[in-house]
Amino acid sequence: MASPPLVALITAGSAGLGAATAKLFATSGMRVVVNYASNASRAEQVVQELEKLSPIPKQAGTKNFTSIRADLSKKDDVIRLVDETTAEMGRLDVLFSNGGWTMFRNFQDLDDNMNEDDWDRCFTMNVKSHLWLMHAARKWLDESEGVFITTASMAGVKPSGSSLPYSVTKAAQIHLVKGLATIASPRVRVNSVSPGLLLTDWGLQFPEAKREAYKARTQLKKIPSVEDVAEQVLCFVKSRTVTGVNAIIDAGVSL
Repeated sequence: MASPPLVALITAGSAGLGAATAKLFATSGMRVVVNYASNASRAEQVVQELEKLSPIPKQAGTKNFTSIRADLSKKDDVIRLVDETTAEMGRLDVLFSNGGWTMFRNFQDLDDNMNEDDWDRCFTMNVKSHLWLMHAARKWLDESEGVFITTASMAGVKPSGSSLPYSVTKAAQIHLVKGLATIASPRVRVNSVSPGLLLTDWGLQFPEAKREAYKARTQLKKIPSVEDVAEQVLCFVKSRTVTGVNAIIDAGVSL
C-alpha cells in the first residue's frame, strides 16, 4: 500500500517565498495548508492554484488544500492554527515556519535603530513565533517523524539587512533552530533557510541602484529567486539525516 501524502503547514504562505514553496510542495504530491494574516482572497487564489498543480486524485469529503487565518504574533492564534490544521488534515509532517517582520531603518545609524517597538516586534515574530509553532506542533511531528523548517536570513549570519533589530533577532532564530534540533531529536528534524535579498514585494522596497549593487557583489552575479529557496526547503523535507543546519542561499555574496 502506498504511503499517504505528506501534509505541510506553511505560515505566511499566501505570497512570496511561502506561496512559491506551497506550489512546489503541491507539485511534489503534498497536501498543503496555507496560513495567512489578513488577505483571504489572495490565500484562496493560492489554494486554487495548488489544486491545479497537484497530482493527488481528489476524493469526496477530503481536502488536499486549504487556508487558515492566524496572527503569528499571538500565541493563542499559533496554537489554534496547528489545532485547525491537524483537525482538517488528520496529520502533520512538515511545518515551514516562514513568518517574520522588520521595519526599514538605517543600519549604520544607531539612533535610528533604538525604537523599542521594532525590537519587541522583531523578537516576537522572528524568534518567539517559531518557538510557539514548534511547541504546538511537536506531538504531531513526533508522530510522523517530520520536519520543522524556518525562514531565517543572511542578515542573521552577517550583520546586515533592513535594521539592527532584524539582524540580531534573525541570528537568535538561527540559534533557536540549533537548540530545537537538539531538543526534538531523534524523531524531528529542524533546519532553517537563510536567503539573501529576494525580489519579493518586500525586497523590491530597496532602491534599484541598491539591488543592482547587491547583484554585482554576488559570486554568481545573480539574485536568487523565491523558487531557488523553495527548492532548498523541499530538500530539507526529503533529507532524512540533516538537522540543525542553516542553508545560506545568497549566490555567494557572503563569501
